[in-house]
Amino acid sequence: MVVLVIAVIALLLAFLVWFVGAPLRKPARLEQGGDDERRALEAARAAKYAEIRDTELDYRTGKLSDEDFRALNRQLRAEAVEILRLIDELR
Repeated sequence: MVVLVIAVIALLLAFLVWFVGAPLRKPARLEQGGDDERRALEAARAAKYAEIRDTELDYRTGKLSDEDFRALNRQLRAEAVEILRLIDELR
């Protein structure tokens, strides 16, 4: 009988420790999600930079007019700035 009471008390104590410690474990999961988000944003940044370089190459080779290049370049750079802003917010 005494062994049963001790086992029940031990189980309750283990549950209490687990329950109280749950908020302490939560930030670790958030940081992991932040790392995944940061990697995705850095990949988006690299892709956007490549898109900007491709657009500049298309302009230099005559595939884009001055007006089209300016409009597209302005849009791509604004998107790149937004990606950089999101990366900075994660820090």
